Amino acid sequence: MRTSPHPASPPLKVATSRQPPATADADSPPAVRLLADTLLEAARLNASDLHIEPMEHGWRMRLRVDGVLHEIARPPAHLRDAFITRVKVLARMDIAERRVPQDGRLRLPVAAGRVEDYRVNSLPTLFGEKLVLRRLDALPADLSLDSLGLAPAQRDIVDRSISAPHGLVLVTGPTGSGKTMSLYCFLQRLNAESRNLCSVEDPAEIQLAGINQVSVREKAGLTFAVALRAFLRQDPDVIMVGEIRDEETADVAVKAAQTGHLVLSTLHTNDAPAAIARLIDIGVEPYNLAAALRLVTAQRLVRRLCVACRQLSIETPASLRAAGVPDAETGHWHPYVPQGCEACHGIGFRGRVGIHQVMPVSDAMRELIVARAGTHEIARQARAEQVRTLREAALARAFDGTTSLAEALSATEVA
Repeated sequence: MRTSPHPASPPLKVATSRQPPATADADSPPAVRLLADTLLEAARLNASDLHIEPMEHGWRMRLRVDGVLHEIARPPAHLRDAFITRVKVLARMDIAERRVPQDGRLRLPVAAGRVEDYRVNSLPTLFGEKLVLRRLDALPADLSLDSLGLAPAQRDIVDRSISAPHGLVLVTGPTGSGKTMSLYCFLQRLNAESRNLCSVEDPAEIQLAGINQVSVREKAGLTFAVALRAFLRQDPDVIMVGEIRDEETADVAVKAAQTGHLVLSTLHTNDAPAAIARLIDIGVEPYNLAAALRLVTAQRLVRRLCVACRQLSIETPASLRAAGVPDAETGHWHPYVPQGCEACHGIGFRGRVGIHQVMPVSDAMRELIVARAGTHEIARQARAEQVRTLREAALARAFDGTTSLAEALSATEVA
């Protein structure tokens, strides 16, 4: 799910591409220039994705910046086919096939001395092919634990957990919440000559030196479970599984964590306590899960306020209490709100930061897991052990001025 829960943002202030008449030829100068200008704009705004969307009357381009889509152009209709064909040719996709989805990759220079990589997917729609270009170079270069935005106490728990010789560490959250990036940071923290690290992903988005990375190829029979079983014959110390999707993968991962390996993986759940019920529902035996599970974290990404233009706002104590702010803090807390300026392209936000729920698995929780306790009982035990919820983590970011109150509430409305 890539749709954003954020409130509507003002349109981006972007440069417009020159668009003289053109033929439908993919090598025509207008199509070449339009693609170059658009990718340059995506790099300038540090967009993560470019959406090329056909409509009944024309087509549009949108960029996802800090998790929110913004329309940047509606080029002339006669350029659409040439533009889409050019992208497909460069991505080594079949330009004659328009009835089924396709995947490809392309690598292009966007400025002097700068080359970027893109993952491309096509989708047949009612009015033609829709393309999404994932800008892989939008991924951050800093892969330290400090870059994740963990609170100091949370960082210490994570560091101790991933430094253990064996066990299962899970990162949970919806699509687009930065789970894979967290796993990359864990791997980078553990990356040493003395360790054999293996990862299987769908697909591998960042190439990490010193780590044996495998991309899933289901058509060839290379699934998560198959790769995971192969890893166990490769003398691994640390194994990363991009996602636990089925009973077979879950079973192998849990048993690997019990037999002397550190296993890192992700799940799609709303919070950390729900991950336990999810694995049991998949088919993992509770006694195996209780023995293997070491840490579960949940996360979201919230947009950072632009420090150049953010402004203080006045909220009533009643509205703050309704948002979950403790009574003791309502009298002296004045959150910031976005304004928009040239530095942030009129949006009011620049970049994103993670908010986290970090839940170490205690002996008391293991007893609940074996007893097949429900999510509410696990969550109650987590609260008793001072585990901060996602909403509390988000409010802390709003309290220190990193994000707005509306953004904090929007990002955690399902938590």
